[in-house]
Amino acid sequence: MSSVPERLKALRSKMEEKGIDYYIVPTADFHQDEYVGEHFKARVFITGFTGSAGTAMIGMDDARLWTDGRYFIQAEKQLKDTTVQLMKMFEPGYPTLTEFLMDHLEEGQTVGFDGRVVSKDEGDAYAAVAEKKHGHIKYDIDLIDEIWKDRPAMSTKPAWLLPVKYAGKSAEEKISDIREKMAGAGADIHVETTPDDICWTLNLRGDDIDYFPLMLSYAVITPDEYHLYVDEVKLNDDLKNYLADLGVTLHPYNDVYEDVKKITEDHKVMIDPHKANYALYSNISPEVSKVNCMCPEEMFKTVKNPVEIENIKKAQVKDSVAHIRFMKWLKENVGKTRITEISASDKLDEFRKEMGNYIKPSFEPISSYGEHAAIVHYAPTPETDIELKPEGMLLTDTGAGFWEGSTDITRTYVLGPVTQKMKEDFTLVAISNLSLGNAVFTYGITGVALDNHARNPFWKRRLNFNHGTGHGVGYLLNIHESPASFRSRFVEGDTAILEEGMIITDEPGFYVEGSHGIRLENELLVCSDVTNEFGKFMHMEPITWIPFDLDGIDPDFMSSEEREMLNDYHKKVYEITSPFLNEEERQWLQHYTREV
Repeated sequence: MSSVPERLKALRSKMEEKGIDYYIVPTADFHQDEYVGEHFKARVFITGFTGSAGTAMIGMDDARLWTDGRYFIQAEKQLKDTTVQLMKMFEPGYPTLTEFLMDHLEEGQTVGFDGRVVSKDEGDAYAAVAEKKHGHIKYDIDLIDEIWKDRPAMSTKPAWLLPVKYAGKSAEEKISDIREKMAGAGADIHVETTPDDICWTLNLRGDDIDYFPLMLSYAVITPDEYHLYVDEVKLNDDLKNYLADLGVTLHPYNDVYEDVKKITEDHKVMIDPHKANYALYSNISPEVSKVNCMCPEEMFKTVKNPVEIENIKKAQVKDSVAHIRFMKWLKENVGKTRITEISASDKLDEFRKEMGNYIKPSFEPISSYGEHAAIVHYAPTPETDIELKPEGMLLTDTGAGFWEGSTDITRTYVLGPVTQKMKEDFTLVAISNLSLGNAVFTYGITGVALDNHARNPFWKRRLNFNHGTGHGVGYLLNIHESPASFRSRFVEGDTAILEEGMIITDEPGFYVEGSHGIRLENELLVCSDVTNEFGKFMHMEPITWIPFDLDGIDPDFMSSEEREMLNDYHKKVYEITSPFLNEEERQWLQHYTREV
């Protein structure tokens, strides 16, 4: 296998041949998915960095990778000896990719990228820089494909149907709701480019991306037609008949690029510029009127219907029980039998399988012991897998896909002696989690306004954590589901007013490089509260029921109100999960949910 410097040399040869001075390689597939199938891991191929987020830009003399704070430690290690320089997003002294391009692109030079894997917004930004420098862009060329000789093929795995007893609403009703939103916006064509939105609409799921049950596809919706662009090999006869009954017309996957060119000026197209790729958007004539907005499907799916909510609560109880059994097993066996990061994660999945209706993990498991936990999105490999010892802490950030829904849960477990500093850090993270989970607020605000509930305990101590506090969770779709979120800064297109029925994670953390990392994550349901003369109030309801390891809690570090929040949460943990446990497990849980 060639090295990264050898691949960069081959790419630069192609760039020189095509007259390209800077070539941009993002993480995305053709649909701007956060996680991608093996075929689309072009950025991994050209840089060696395996994190889930980042964009590379290769010039003739240097190469750079932009990624966020979750991955700084990982990227620094993986980029060593590659000649690729790390650019730390949102950190002082580091320009954005577009700012860097503006400073370094010379007059008349050309920027290249595969327009199918770059969003319309990003492509516009690159084109604007090139225009200011009297240069050009080339977006119809995939140079990575020309040098990646053993590139994996695109997935052809079969799709499957999610019954209405889990989805809560039929595809007919969902399509009708979308058409109503189109009419309200004055649009008679809706171009849909996001697989999770399409899968949600049609109550279909696929297997085209590891862990995420998505079917790569596009859709074009009109007031009386639904056109689905997909590789038909993924659809068995039953699914084809199901889609035919819905009035869905099937087309080859890539035909959408030519078909949107045929849209005439007398139509008005609804499309999301944040999600549509640059090539597809550019293929729609500029003379066609457009409604650039968040797709209605995105908001529909992030607000869970009552059936979905009840199912998800059941999935959470299942996963909570599995975690409690795992926690007990871990504490009783560490140091007595050989347990590694990977085998611990596998054992947790064994407990999940015992709960019934388990499909597969909902994302790549993070199981990180000791100093590995300071790498925010560390995922163990056979090369890095280490044995757990009866000391320090293990962080597990994992999820399950049950028929009743997807889960995303993080716990940090104390395996033996820890320092007082570690206990204080653990307690601080617990305080942060509980503070957000107990938030009460008036209707109309976004998760940006609530994020400070989680960060204030850190900020008061002049500390912080370098990642978002929470994200929406899809129902057997993307585990990171926009636009619901808790974050410290507003991001257009990925921030929304908090609505009743949204499910959002609450996952603050604290990381000390070379020592330890702690994260505690519950899922929260946004609920309506009272309405009075002061307005409509809302509150959060935790739906994850796993103890915060009391072996890591220092009660003296907490205020009386904070201890009360912890005790109230642990009381509910016991009430909700104990009926599913045997007597020995209940006694054990009593100890780990005792009042402090």
